[in-house]
Amino acid sequence: MDDDDDLDELLDEVEKKFCSNVSVASSARVSSSEAAGKCGKDDAGQRKHRATKPEQPISSVTEDIDALLEELLEEDHSDSPQLQAQQFPKGTQVEKKLSSQSGGRKCCPVFVGGSSVTNGVGTAASRRSCDQLRCTSCDFRVLMFDDCEWDLSCDYLFLRNNMPDRQKLRAKLKKRSGRRAYACQCSWFSTLEPTDLRDQPQLRWVCGKHQS
Repeated sequence: MDDDDDLDELLDEVEKKFCSNVSVASSARVSSSEAAGKCGKDDAGQRKHRATKPEQPISSVTEDIDALLEELLEEDHSDSPQLQAQQFPKGTQVEKKLSSQSGGRKCCPVFVGGSSVTNGVGTAASRRSCDQLRCTSCDFRVLMFDDCEWDLSCDYLFLRNNMPDRQKLRAKLKKRSGRRAYACQCSWFSTLEPTDLRDQPQLRWVCGKHQS
């Protein structure tokens, strides 16, 4: 019995000695693993936070966008007609308006006339002969020959082959004082008195604007 008691006491001492070391080591490992896990979580959280965190604050980006929009609005405002009108004197605008009006007058109605009829802008009150005629059919400018009229042998093929060579066209002209001969590439006409082109529907001639 004494031997058994001694053996039990020896086992108890060994168990206490080694088991306490194992528990301490295991607890140390557990605590260290927990600490490592916590640090890992912290590192992962920090990396995630750094990854999701924008390089520049949203507020600063918004401020940059607002500043850019303000600059664009200021440029548009500076190009507006109202601001341009304030930058230039009214007298300059009036002069430009008058010059554009005087340089773009058209005959209404359009007249053609003999060599004694004054050329210029024709109106119902002032029956002037238009010297800026253009044909809407062939798109040629209408040529005029003072104190001349077209010979009866003049035809479309002759004008087609010789327009706008004035020297060649004279082959079909006859001298007639006071008359004026008109021609484009597809039509021809001779007259003595002022004639309203509305009464000559075969002629597709319009006023191409007078510069003065």
